[in-house]
Amino acid sequence: MKKNIFVLIALTAIMTTSCKKQNAEPQNPFFEAFNTPYGNPPFDLIKTDDYKPAFIEGMKQQQDEIEHIANNSASPDFENTIVALDESGRLLQRVSSVFYAIKETDADTVLQRIATDISPLMSEHQDNIYMNKKLFARVKSVYDNRDAQKLDMEQKMLLEKYYRNFVMRGILLNDSQKSRLREINKDLDLLSLSFGENLLAETYNYQLVIDNEADLAGLPADLVELASEQAKEKGLEGKWLFNLSKPNWEPFLQYADNRALRETLYKAMYSRCANGNKNDNREILEKIVNLRLEKANLLGYKSYADFALENTMAHNPERVFGLLNRIWEFALPQAKRERDELQKMIDASGGGFKLQSWDWMYYAEKLRQKRYDLKEAELRPYFALEKVRNGAFEIAGKLYGISFKELHDVPVYQKDVKVFEVLDSDSSHLGLIYLDYFPRPGKSNGAWMGNFLEQSVVNGHDVRPVIYNVANFAMPTADAPSLLNLDQVETLFHEFGHALHGLLSKCRYEGVSGTNVYRDFVELPSQINEHWALNPESLKMFAKHYKTGETIPDSLIRKIQNAEHFNQGFMTTELVAAALLDMHWHVIETPVTEEVTEFENRVLDEIGLIPEIIVRYKSPYFSHIFDGGYSAGYYGYLWAETLDADAFEAFVEHGIFDPATARSFRDNILSRGGSDDPMRLYLRFRGSEPNPDFLLKNRGFIQ
Repeated sequence: MKKNIFVLIALTAIMTTSCKKQNAEPQNPFFEAFNTPYGNPPFDLIKTDDYKPAFIEGMKQQQDEIEHIANNSASPDFENTIVALDESGRLLQRVSSVFYAIKETDADTVLQRIATDISPLMSEHQDNIYMNKKLFARVKSVYDNRDAQKLDMEQKMLLEKYYRNFVMRGILLNDSQKSRLREINKDLDLLSLSFGENLLAETYNYQLVIDNEADLAGLPADLVELASEQAKEKGLEGKWLFNLSKPNWEPFLQYADNRALRETLYKAMYSRCANGNKNDNREILEKIVNLRLEKANLLGYKSYADFALENTMAHNPERVFGLLNRIWEFALPQAKRERDELQKMIDASGGGFKLQSWDWMYYAEKLRQKRYDLKEAELRPYFALEKVRNGAFEIAGKLYGISFKELHDVPVYQKDVKVFEVLDSDSSHLGLIYLDYFPRPGKSNGAWMGNFLEQSVVNGHDVRPVIYNVANFAMPTADAPSLLNLDQVETLFHEFGHALHGLLSKCRYEGVSGTNVYRDFVELPSQINEHWALNPESLKMFAKHYKTGETIPDSLIRKIQNAEHFNQGFMTTELVAAALLDMHWHVIETPVTEEVTEFENRVLDEIGLIPEIIVRYKSPYFSHIFDGGYSAGYYGYLWAETLDADAFEAFVEHGIFDPATARSFRDNILSRGGSDDPMRLYLRFRGSEPNPDFLLKNRGFIQ
């Protein structure tokens, strides 16, 4: 009898609970590990309202985990302290990886407000972890006794990474210094957030509206059609609208015959966030660099660059300046020769004006057509986006034995996003890759790679990564698919190289897996992958005319090869100038009082930048260094080019699809993440340190 009563009570409780669940709001999808086939985010279930509660709960859960590690009664060892720390905060990681990806690709005012609310909380949360004395005591104990623990190299790298993180985040400071550092970190996070939001607004708020068809002379038909569609979306029927996204301004400057309109759009592009309106970033920028200096000084460094370069291959500003100045010595004279050639072209055509920066791309294109008979309009039909993407897949397959299968039943965060499963040569699952290639309001400019889930081994299970690639290529039109220029083809291969670094990772610990490497090493896998983009053998694989299916002819390939180093003085000079500007902002040893534009102009004058070329990124929209991870690090692209130019020579020596060379690169570089010192990894692949002359050869400065 009693048993039946208990059964009845239990059944009543179950039914009551079931009714409550039916009437309750759906569970926040971030609160549990994603119940999806590949650990991918369930975008069909995620709502904007889910983010903030998940952030709050995620911080709470990780703090509980940290307290458990810090108060563990067992003696500190690698597993119960370092691995436990590396595996903490799974909920927070889930929501962060999704939220910040969506904020950069599909932002709105609600997401921006959430980011503003969460930023100081996240800053405080990170400080609470890295300023936890009891936790650091355990980490230090493991670190001090590392030799006795017989750790392998990956374990040593993870241990050293966490120990350095604690020291560089202020654990050794006194209480008043720690308090000030907390304030600085919060302020920097909010300022960087504002910097990025202002840039996004400036990019898409600007409109150049053309109502006279004659003013479109010289522009490619697909750009004209895109501008027409953009105008229609704004209710401007019968007109053409251009904004400041790169797929708009770059081809406009390259092809528009109307010089006055080129000047108008160009000045709008390079004056972004310096117009004295609510989106002006100059005051924000000044606060950022001065707060960074104060932070570095608190931590015992004379400049922020010294602090930021501590954990890099370069290690100090002197080595960075050494690299940049050496390249500058070759690039600037070449840029001056190119300038003189363009001026001669203007004079010969009766132009009657001095070359200006808004003229360079237009006349460089004219000169390229004249010298090499190479017309972009003739090339682009062979580079339909889907064909190029499939070419990148096929080349990766030929090199590394992997394959790609499109998935149509995986939820995405935006309708244009495509998802592919990546399979190894034995058909085992390697990961997923999401491809988001088209611009939209709310999407940041540029191209990048990120992770929804990073590779690691947890409880003996190999957690495979979920990667995304983002770009801003021209939208397809009613008459043609998205057609890429040569630079965009290389961009697609570049970001896909980052993706391969993440997808082929074979590490145990998330903290050193995939792209969790030194900042000036991370561009090696991306930049070496660019070498296959326009190689003649590669081009035959994927460059097919979108209408006829014809493979790109040898005559066009020869033209591409002949023009390989064309305009390289310009491209290298604007890039090195940006890297030098970045360094000058961060080697200051006293607070900046000079107005931002004056500081920038002084630096660029001192390095000798000619007025016909502007720096690739002017300071108020230099998001890499003021709203990204490249502060005192933009040089990293050139540092890594020293590696990639030398590394590709190994493929040239043995054949660009040589299986043994590709296997060595996969095993020694792509799969190893940050599990060893990057130079040791490189030496295992190449057998010697990189020859810096290959960078100069790669850019056509020496033979």
